[in-house]
Amino acid sequence: MDTDLILAYALAGLTLAVIEGIKPGPLLTMVVRETLSGDLRAGIWTAAAPIFTDGPLIVVSYLFASILVDNPSILVLISILGALFMFKMGVECFSIEPPTLSSILEPASSKKAFGRGVLTNLLNPNVYVFWFLIGGPIMASAVNSEPLAPLAYAATFIIGIILVKCLIAIMLHRMRDAMPRHIYKSILSLCGVAMIIFAIGYLAFAWSQYQSI
Repeated sequence: MDTDLILAYALAGLTLAVIEGIKPGPLLTMVVRETLSGDLRAGIWTAAAPIFTDGPLIVVSYLFASILVDNPSILVLISILGALFMFKMGVECFSIEPPTLSSILEPASSKKAFGRGVLTNLLNPNVYVFWFLIGGPIMASAVNSEPLAPLAYAATFIIGIILVKCLIAIMLHRMRDAMPRHIYKSILSLCGVAMIIFAIGYLAFAWSQYQSI
């Protein structure tokens, strides 16, 4: 067992997780949206989405990375669907009101938030690009020398990114109670603008992929 290589890959996964966890992106924006419009449970469930999206993608990308490279039309479809979803979520941000006590206690909110978090990640073409073109090949390069290294890389990345986004959700939830209504609305409006920008970016990415078909 090459312990040094395993630790190196684990550290690489954790470092990338911290960077991706705090970097502005569709999932982080959704975590902010769900935490402010729902409750802490909604934000945490949204933050947990990578374990149900990136996990399977890691396995698939490890085994079939060449498929996505040879079929850019897959990314075109994912990008268009992602653009529609992000645009819808973005528009809704402008009409969300501060939650009432009854809405905070609504048990279905967490389940719906989790579903939206999963969809956000599944319809984000950047996730596929990363795991199929970067993450997958990186893991595959270490299999022959140390089979546990890719597992350490994947595990630390998924656990790390979920923990970082959960911490962000907790901080937002604590701030929300003392947050004036106009600041609350302004933050959600910024989320809406960000989601619409992501939608436009998805469409631009889809167009670039379409031209390569």
